[in-house]
Amino acid sequence: MTEKTASTKRVLFVHPDLGIGGAERLVIDAAVGLQSRGHRITVLTSYRDTNHCFDEARDGTLDVRVRGDRLFPQSFAGRFSILFAILRQIALVFSIALFSSELKTIAPDIIFVDQLSVCVPLFRYFYPRARVLFYGHYPDRLLVKPEKGIKGALKRGYRVPFDATEGWSTGCADSIVVNSNYTRSIYRKTFDWPRSRELKVIYPCVNTKDAHADGPTGPLWPGKKVLLSINRFEGKKNLALAIKAYAGLTAAERGGARLVMAGGYDPNNAENAATHRSLQALADSLGLTHATFKPQNTQVTDMSTDDVDVLFLLSIPQALKERLLQAAWILIYTPTDEHFGIVPLEAMLARTPVLATNTGGPLETIYDGRTGWLRSPDKIEPWTDVLRKPLIPSTREELTKMGHKGQDRVLAEFSETKMIDSLQEEMERMVLDKKERPKIMPEVVFALLFTTSIAIPSGILATYVMFWAMNLEEQKMLREAAENATSVLTEAATAAVISVREEL
Repeated sequence: MTEKTASTKRVLFVHPDLGIGGAERLVIDAAVGLQSRGHRITVLTSYRDTNHCFDEARDGTLDVRVRGDRLFPQSFAGRFSILFAILRQIALVFSIALFSSELKTIAPDIIFVDQLSVCVPLFRYFYPRARVLFYGHYPDRLLVKPEKGIKGALKRGYRVPFDATEGWSTGCADSIVVNSNYTRSIYRKTFDWPRSRELKVIYPCVNTKDAHADGPTGPLWPGKKVLLSINRFEGKKNLALAIKAYAGLTAAERGGARLVMAGGYDPNNAENAATHRSLQALADSLGLTHATFKPQNTQVTDMSTDDVDVLFLLSIPQALKERLLQAAWILIYTPTDEHFGIVPLEAMLARTPVLATNTGGPLETIYDGRTGWLRSPDKIEPWTDVLRKPLIPSTREELTKMGHKGQDRVLAEFSETKMIDSLQEEMERMVLDKKERPKIMPEVVFALLFTTSIAIPSGILATYVMFWAMNLEEQKMLREAAENATSVLTEAATAAVISVREEL
């Protein structure tokens, strides 16, 4: 495919946290791809750990600048992440637009924003010359883990200003694109403004330059078929499904296979640590031996050991990730309703068939029975049946054919060239578009005052009440008090109505 030409532009990328994940991979790929086409790229972020990010974000490939990270923490006691993420992004914008001339020096033609949209109207206000493109991975409000009872009610109240700000600020973008048809349908259901806006789908990509290059030929573990899972260690990724499916194999079958659970792991992230511990406990409960490998302490675990059923690999380097994908017989992808899912594409590019849930993004990337398998996440046995295939000699030719078909599909539909062509086309359209831009409503100052005046007191109040409501007996007392108060108010209102009627 020939690369489409476009006028050179200055593009500013704004991303909250340049860690290791699908959203970060997309930002890096888009930035590097556009830079290779001659565009001038600058990447701004509120946080980057050089020990926990993609190579291009730390090796000088891209101009990455960290701004607005000193005034506010990422969270408080592990809570209020969204509040501080918003405040940190506001601080980022103020640091380059209000307290310095950095934004004017960068002089972007296009500002590419993703994940957190609160900066969109701010950039529109402080630098109206630039067109703002928002790339939607998934509505943030739908990523919140629901809770029941008093804590749930408090959490929903706490989220009100943030959800309102998300809907308003996202709608201020000149262009809104999303990562899949599935995500587009979710955006249309969640917000009102998509009904009058075109939501273009631009699929994420994978690096296809070395697609036909042969990797290391030797097996990682002689005599062991690698069953691989790659995902961040988070509860929503449903990683337990892979362990349960593997445990369904017989002891003899497990003797010829090893389940490798690899993925992003931030030691400062409480959820990552808790998820890892819960998976270890699950393996113990199922009678599976396990070991953990951490990059910073390679002597703790001997990766060549033969007596381990499940191997946890935390924050693996890119080279090891690529080798695992090449060595694996099946990639196990367990998230439900995943917005898109870049890992299945990476696996198919490496000619590894993918076993994924029949929900969300994989429905658009995997052809069931041709490039992989789509199974319900609610039934474990069908997953075990698929994991058994590499252990049956008669099915190996079938898996090889599936691997080649998967690679062909990625090269045709999900290459970097195709994604960058789509981005350039959208950027050109935005610059040339003479239609009236979306209005910034309400006014920026009012929106900031509204967010901070509501969110901060709500956060403080929620902190005290949540800790107090932890005790079950106190929750019962609070419910009884609420019921009594409701009863009193109802009686008072009824008496007032009767009194008014009598006077009339």
